[in-house]
Amino acid sequence: MQDDKKLTYRAAGVDISAGNEAVRLIKPIAESTFDSRVLGDIGSFAGLYSIGTLNLTDPILVTSTDGVGTKLRLAILMDKHDTVGIDLVAMSVNDILVQGAKPIFFLDYIAIGKLIPEKVLEIVKGIAQGCKLAGCALIGGETAEMPGFYAGDDYDLAGFAVGIVERLGVITGSDVALGDKVIGIASSGLHSNGYSLVRKVYAVDLEKDYGAPFNDSTLGETLLTPTKIYVKPVQAVLRSQAIHAMVHVTGGGLVENLPRVLPTGCRAEIFKDSWEIPYIFKNIQERGSIEDLEMYRTFNMGIGFILIVAPDNVSSVLTILHEHGEEAWVIGRIGGQDGPDRFIFSKDKG
Repeated sequence: MQDDKKLTYRAAGVDISAGNEAVRLIKPIAESTFDSRVLGDIGSFAGLYSIGTLNLTDPILVTSTDGVGTKLRLAILMDKHDTVGIDLVAMSVNDILVQGAKPIFFLDYIAIGKLIPEKVLEIVKGIAQGCKLAGCALIGGETAEMPGFYAGDDYDLAGFAVGIVERLGVITGSDVALGDKVIGIASSGLHSNGYSLVRKVYAVDLEKDYGAPFNDSTLGETLLTPTKIYVKPVQAVLRSQAIHAMVHVTGGGLVENLPRVLPTGCRAEIFKDSWEIPYIFKNIQERGSIEDLEMYRTFNMGIGFILIVAPDNVSSVLTILHEHGEEAWVIGRIGGQDGPDRFIFSKDKG
């Protein structure tokens, strides 16, 4: 007897109707980030953005792409998806900020095993919030339902940021000079790096007790604290102060990221006790019996973004940052490289 049942895309695990519903739900969320330069609408084949009204003489586009990493495993475990979108935006916009650029628009890519419109909406709400914090528009994206590739509730995120800066305003680190001061701006916690190690350290607690009290919050909420977006306070500094170099402290921590912006012959000398290490890092180190160097090359240790400035500009830069609600400190200086190391800890704060 012939089987008359017809195979459908939905039976194979892809629900086009759910995808359409997700687009309907997220459209007003994305449009809430639009400015007058966004052309077109959500749902088009591509996003359009006009740079003609920015009144730049020699504009340079600056781009970056990134994800959230295994921090997503915590969001899935806790079924809390409204903050990882902020992380997604932060990882890219903070990177283009390093070059002196202002983010102008952002796109996202969501790959998911089973598309639940309400879950996608929560993710996009976070992305839109991140775009608002960065002052850029969410002009498009893609949601791909991929059954058999992502299991159960699994999903992954990727983000793409585009910024713009005058050619003369591009910051490369070439102006860094001996005697410059290193200003560190506080992180909001772990940000989005080191979570494979974090999950090893807290393996049992994350599976069973992520809701348990932890330092005036819970372990799960502490670990899901979104990455800080530094665009607005740092742009305020750039409007009036000369910055020689900037660093977004991501994977590799202070140890690996600071040397990336230093000219030949320079090294970063960091005053290790010049800021208070947040409790979460101390707890991770103690529970995991992790050596100091491993901590500083894996995590931001409480410093999420760095400005390198001439000594005469330190006071003004700190004032602007403090006026924008940021905690910031002089955490080091630029010295001469008299050996192979381009990063050292120094007890001399002179």
